[in-house]
Amino acid sequence: MKVIQQLRAVPSRDGDGVNIMRVADFQRLALDPYLMLDEIRSDDAKDYIGGFPAHPHRGMETFTYIRQGGFEHRDQLGNVRAIRAGKVQWMSTGRGVVHSEMPLADADSGLHGFQIWLNMPAKDKMRHPQYQDSGNSEHATLSDGNGQLYLLAGHWQYGSESADAPLMGLAANGAIADLTLPAGAISQLDLSQYSTVALYLYQGRLQLSGGGEVDAGNMLLLDPKAPLQLHAADETAGMLLLAGNAIGEKVVQMGPFVMNTQAEIMQAISDYQSGQFGEIV
Repeated sequence: MKVIQQLRAVPSRDGDGVNIMRVADFQRLALDPYLMLDEIRSDDAKDYIGGFPAHPHRGMETFTYIRQGGFEHRDQLGNVRAIRAGKVQWMSTGRGVVHSEMPLADADSGLHGFQIWLNMPAKDKMRHPQYQDSGNSEHATLSDGNGQLYLLAGHWQYGSESADAPLMGLAANGAIADLTLPAGAISQLDLSQYSTVALYLYQGRLQLSGGGEVDAGNMLLLDPKAPLQLHAADETAGMLLLAGNAIGEKVVQMGPFVMNTQAEIMQAISDYQSGQFGEIV
């Protein structure tokens, strides 16, 4: 594989004091259509128990994947859903959503999950919000004889197998999957149909084709036209694969709002303050 850029996740805090590791790209837009990836991982409830109380969004999509533990999602559209281990949730915020994400009281085994932000094209930023989750759906797992690809969003082909994930319709043809490679395994995918391909390594190490290794906590922006050959080092490697088509539009971001101009950001703030986003159920 050809690595274009390596981005290291950095410690941060969000919500009510939740400790996270964050990769953000709101300026250069190298990861377009992806804007941000947050990883939450802790066995200590103090790191995440405050959760994410009610807050607004406009102009972007949030994609949440839980590997351990769980969150309860609530929004002003009437969605009240528990997102547990192995499940995903997607919210296309459009013109405005107010939601909260709070740890589940019965999830006492720690928490490991991700939230990914995707940009939306300007033409869609003021459409009606949309919501999906996989709570009642099965996730396909594909194998090439070496790795296991757990499908989260979009259509995937891996080895001789192909399938749709339970969530479809993400902005910019977004596709997300969780790949596990045993120690020493080598696997290959063809994602050349996309203009943006990246991976976030959350476990283990990968050997790079040009020599050296990359360890967990790094995001790699990859050349989608080069063969994507992944080689796990001397332990099991786990990684999120992110693919999509670049939107190619200017981004202006302020907190939870992602628009195309500063005037649109100010309008979003005004609309929220005047109660036009509504209140969560």
